[in-house]
Amino acid sequence: MEQLKAILVDDEWNSLQNLQQKIEEFCPNIKVVAAVQKPEEAILLIHHHNPDVLFLDIEMPRMNGFRMLEELKDIQADIVFTTAYNHYAIDAIRISAFDYLVKPISVEELQNTVSRLLTRHKQQIQEKINVLKKSLQEKKSQEDNIAIPTNDGMEFISIKNIIRIESSSNYSKLYLVGGRTMLVTRLLKDFEEILLPYQFYRVHNSHLINMNYIKKYIRGEGGQVVMQNGDVIDVARRKKDEFLKLITS
Repeated sequence: MEQLKAILVDDEWNSLQNLQQKIEEFCPNIKVVAAVQKPEEAILLIHHHNPDVLFLDIEMPRMNGFRMLEELKDIQADIVFTTAYNHYAIDAIRISAFDYLVKPISVEELQNTVSRLLTRHKQQIQEKINVLKKSLQEKKSQEDNIAIPTNDGMEFISIKNIIRIESSSNYSKLYLVGGRTMLVTRLLKDFEEILLPYQFYRVHNSHLINMNYIKKYIRGEGGQVVMQNGDVIDVARRKKDEFLKLITS
């Protein structure tokens, strides 16, 4: 059985102990080699143990989780962020395809996360960190990348190359510049939440569009929008007023 070495970092002792206990009891594929409260100490231990995965608290005094990553620079471990609430940085974490766990951490969520870690072990960590850092910046640009999970790993796509995304059951289909499409195991709702700050709008329950690729709007009960690639998308009646305000403001 493959075992991944893990280091846990959290300034709250109770949270640290709770996570370690759950990992040791319910996640036999994870071996905890260190559990520390001080980021400075964690940095030394990471260099010493070279762990496969780092469970990293976001909110810590003196040095938060993101600042700690800056100090580590060339870390090769995968990262699972932990947070006590729906942190402002969750969207940035998701767009970079890192996992996160919200405290109190449930056993089911922990086990699901570990399953994903085992599947994608050490895939393109530095690329994901670069996407995370850029997404944490206040200014959002369609020049930014999004990490898209694929069958054999991860693909990093420029947001400006996504024309639209269509819901397909538990999958989403991405329509890209140049005619390429991708079928991804991620819900449209997830893409909507991640891409909302990047000038995307969900015009219909099944359709999320890049506002920069709108060519024409056709009046109707809800109406239709024609994209620059020729695709015609229905606008839901309940979305019509809000959508028209967006495209005429």
